[in-house]
Amino acid sequence: MKKIIEKSVWLGVVLIIACTGCTKDVTIVYKSTETITKTVSFSNDLAPIFTKNCALGGCHADGGQKPDLAQGKAYNSIISMSLADTSKPTTSIIYERLTGVLTPAMPLNGTSDPSNIDALILAWIKQGAKNN
Repeated sequence: MKKIIEKSVWLGVVLIIACTGCTKDVTIVYKSTETITKTVSFSNDLAPIFTKNCALGGCHADGGQKPDLAQGKAYNSIISMSLADTSKPTTSIIYERLTGVLTPAMPLNGTSDPSNIDALILAWIKQGAKNN
């Protein structure tokens, strides 16, 4: 019994240490009601948002949580992990994370700049998830 408790304590410590890079207190999901009709450019519209809000130390940057959303790596990471489904855009993993359908909802701090990131991602996926 004592060994089971010791192992449980150590497992808890390891999990706490492993998860300290990306933490949150509350998830507030802002689901945009906006419909984006303009062409969404991955490099001009989405990559800068990922760099500012997601590709942070301990989160979605080199050596952090997957996908790697750092500048120059984000597109390949999203596509190689099949996070954008052009045949069913609203069930794309990246969209469902941003809207809180899948947990943990992203971004972990509950806010992103801009607040319509989910609408931008959805439009980009509907437009074919191009590396433009």
